[in-house]
Amino acid sequence: MNKTIVSSLYLKQIQAGPMENFVYLIGDTQTRECVMVDPAWEVDQILEIAAKDDMKVVGGLVTHYHHDHINGVPYLLGRTKSKVYIHKSEGPYLKGMKNDLEFVDSGFKLKVGAIEIEFLHTPGHTPGSQCFLVNGNLVSGDTLFINACGRCDLPGGDVATMYESLQRLGKLPEATVLLPGHNYADEPTSTIGQEKKNNPYYQFRSVQDFLGMRMG
Repeated sequence: MNKTIVSSLYLKQIQAGPMENFVYLIGDTQTRECVMVDPAWEVDQILEIAAKDDMKVVGGLVTHYHHDHINGVPYLLGRTKSKVYIHKSEGPYLKGMKNDLEFVDSGFKLKVGAIEIEFLHTPGHTPGSQCFLVNGNLVSGDTLFINACGRCDLPGGDVATMYESLQRLGKLPEATVLLPGHNYADEPTSTIGQEKKNNPYYQFRSVQDFLGMRMG
C-alpha cells in the first residue's frame, strides 16, 4: 500500500511474522531514504523490499517495547548502522539495547528527506506507547486497532490512560488514515472518522464507563 498525499511520500504497509504484525516503511521518494516502523519480523526481507523500490532504510521507529515489535531491532542496527527512536518511558522495560536507541518525547518531529513524521505519545498499552503522524496518516501501533484498542493488562498497561489516549487520537481530522500495528480486521486500514463511528471503544462518554468495559 502506498499513500501519495504528498507527491514525494513513500509509505508501504507490510504484513510480517506469526502475529500478523504490520511493519511500515516511511520515506521520501526524492531522496530515496526511508525509516522502518516496528522492525520485528522478517527485517531482512523488508530491507529487500525497500531496496527493490530503490529506497534505503536509514533508521527505525518503535511504537512500544513489546517483543513482537522490537525483536528485529538488533538486526536492523547491524545492517544499517542507523538510529532507532523509541519513547523515553519505555526505557525501564528494555534490556541489552538501550545504548543503541534514541529516546524521545511526545511532539518530537523527524525529517526523512522532505517528509516530516510527528511522534504522538499515547500511553495505555504501555507507558511509552507512541503513534506516528505523517501527511494525514496515523501509524498507531497497538494503541488503536480497527474496531478495537490495545490490551491494558500487561506490565505498564493502564486502562484510564488508554481512554485518554484514544480521546486524544479522536481529535485528529476524521479523514486521517489509520494504519494499525496488527492485521486484526477485514480491511488493513481505516480512518479516525470510521473508528469514532464504529469502534466500540469510542462509544463511552466517560472514563468511568470505559473502565467498566475494559475491566469487566
